[in-house]
Amino acid sequence: MEYMNAIVYHRYGPPDVLVYQAVPKPVPSANEVLVKVHAASINSWDWDMIRGKPWIVRMWGLLRPKFTIPGGDFSGTIERVGKNITKFKTGDAVFGDLADYKWGSFAEYVCAPEHAITIKPKTITHEEAASLPQAGALAFQSLVDWGKVTKGMHVLINGAGGGVGTLAIQLAKYAGAEVTAVDSLDKHDLLVRLGADHVINFATEDFTAHENQYDIIMDVVANRTLSRYKHALREGGIFLMIGGTMRAIFSVMLFGRLISTRNKKLQMMPYKANKDMHYLAQLVEQRIMIPTIESRFSLHETADAFRKYSSGKTRGKVIITLPV
Repeated sequence: MEYMNAIVYHRYGPPDVLVYQAVPKPVPSANEVLVKVHAASINSWDWDMIRGKPWIVRMWGLLRPKFTIPGGDFSGTIERVGKNITKFKTGDAVFGDLADYKWGSFAEYVCAPEHAITIKPKTITHEEAASLPQAGALAFQSLVDWGKVTKGMHVLINGAGGGVGTLAIQLAKYAGAEVTAVDSLDKHDLLVRLGADHVINFATEDFTAHENQYDIIMDVVANRTLSRYKHALREGGIFLMIGGTMRAIFSVMLFGRLISTRNKKLQMMPYKANKDMHYLAQLVEQRIMIPTIESRFSLHETADAFRKYSSGKTRGKVIITLPV
């Protein structure tokens, strides 16, 4: 039996529950490819899965994790293909998200089905590719699929300094929108550099209390009432919750449709893993949209990477790097 190094956890908790250890190297089934991982990225979903909070994430294991190697986003090189694989071959550089499959990207190798991988363009790095799947898809699906962003719209992004927000700013500006970015004061220089027209310090201002209204509100850290969000929407506008407090999440799940009107919609963002990856990769290849990478950690430093991420002070993405 062959072995590999991976990050493993058997109970929910702080980053200390993560252990770097040798585990059996996975063997791809007929419908999978085996990928040598070169980079993986941390998302809020990974952090929720590790700590087991909010409780809704425990559908994958009520008392202990069902999938003991965490990690969704990855980029790497195919080492082996299953007999039923037709779209990819050994040696292909690919990237994707395993959040709707078996997770496991915080490891030297991972198995993935065809639907979860996309060819990585040669001109973008593995780190950039690993930054895209969840954050890029959430930004794209919010602004394009649901928001129908067009030139002249006013978009507000709350929690704009993280992985989703930094990509969403660039995507909204590419579409010709006016962008208001909300985050902590220490991130404002980054938000302006990425193209934000207006910045708001969440610690001193409540954007829902302003008279300004928006066509699209993307909220990564929602913590206000639905009535306040509705007040901040223009006629024909949409509020999309990507993440937030349990109270805010349950509020929009239970009452979003009830409080919505014909011209003002409030809802959770229904994420579809690995959708539009080829197009997002093209945007990065053309440097229209560039992932913001703040920190890089080796695989055995993954617990430290989560300590950094959980501080809430990260600017863009935290990346786990492995040898190419």
